[in-house]
Amino acid sequence: MIQIEGLSKQYGSTTVVDRVSFDIERNSIAVIVGTSGSGKSTLLRMINRLVEPTAGCVLLDGADTRNEPAHLLRRRIGYAIQGNGLFPHRTVAENIATVPRLLGWPEARIQARISELMEIFQLDAALYADAFPHQLSGGQQQRVGVARALAAEPAVLLMDEPFGALDPIIRAKAQEDLLAIQRRFGTTVVLVTHDMEEAFRLGHRVAVMSQGRLLQYDRPAALLTHPTDPFVARMTGVSDRAMKLLALTTAGEVALPGNSDGPRVAPSATLREVLSELLWSGATSALVVGDDGEPRGQLTVAAILAHGRP
Repeated sequence: MIQIEGLSKQYGSTTVVDRVSFDIERNSIAVIVGTSGSGKSTLLRMINRLVEPTAGCVLLDGADTRNEPAHLLRRRIGYAIQGNGLFPHRTVAENIATVPRLLGWPEARIQARISELMEIFQLDAALYADAFPHQLSGGQQQRVGVARALAAEPAVLLMDEPFGALDPIIRAKAQEDLLAIQRRFGTTVVLVTHDMEEAFRLGHRVAVMSQGRLLQYDRPAALLTHPTDPFVARMTGVSDRAMKLLALTTAGEVALPGNSDGPRVAPSATLREVLSELLWSGATSALVVGDDGEPRGQLTVAAILAHGRP
């Protein structure tokens, strides 16, 4: 869906992004993570040309984005930022309608899209369509920000620290909402965060950046078990890497042949959840049981701990 090829950005003698290349699969979530000043936000903004690259290019569906006027490119790429960036003088409905109106959609189509998105994001149109951003909670504002970014049915959604200003409980709900929305629309999402836990929870693949360079781009489990750089190892957390790995693997994926008199767990349960259940109950093994009630195998404490070792 997106090919980033040798992308660089310099400001004078300072290189902010240094020859970064990687591909982002269609209908996936790619997360760019790194410390402050790593170049992750600059890299994101070069995808929709809010920042013009010094060198390299971005291909969107095989087409070089440099061949399209920047303002037209941005109208077909959703963009959501920390603090939501809503227009304070526009109502919720007017905010959501921003890009469809720029694109000249018929009014009936715009109103239908507003209604659809407000229902999806659990915003009662009777209560909130005519409300202004200052009348909403932080979580509601964030939902409107993402709804606005999705209003014109973009194939790509860019998100720059979208949940950074939310408190932990609202943030967790916002992350769940994003995963549900991404699955529903099949949108290709590129998200920037400094939070490795958020990156692992949301990303199908994660790009780790430092000082403008891409250190590693891989699936979360591979970053945990096979970090290719000492910085990546530090970012993923050496001390709790095993527990993070267990949280990324389900019981159904690694169940062993055999039976067990221990607690019954679903195939979708993570190994971390199964281990917690075993430690709580004092059992040494658990029976993995499918939705049909049929046993799928068993898991022992020893097997789970062995799987968690890099």
